[in-house]
Amino acid sequence: MFMMYLGFVIIFIGAIGFLIAAFKTSILWGLGCLLLSPISIVFLILYWQDAKNPFFLQLIGLFVVFLGSMFISPADLAQV
Repeated sequence: MFMMYLGFVIIFIGAIGFLIAAFKTSILWGLGCLLLSPISIVFLILYWQDAKNPFFLQLIGLFVVFLGSMFISPADLAQV
């Protein structure tokens, strides 16, 4: 269960980093990424050099969540 929480924290940190990269580029890019999800994909493609590190951090967090969910026991589910 701890690994899943750790993965969610890593994803959150990556998302904040992605928004910081978008706002550094332009306030309109930042607001677009904050409010509209498809704009984030466009920003990722157009500004790959700025957005690749937060994007990969989010992928690592997703992988950690996946690993944590693979090793969850029924006793852990009963606590939730």
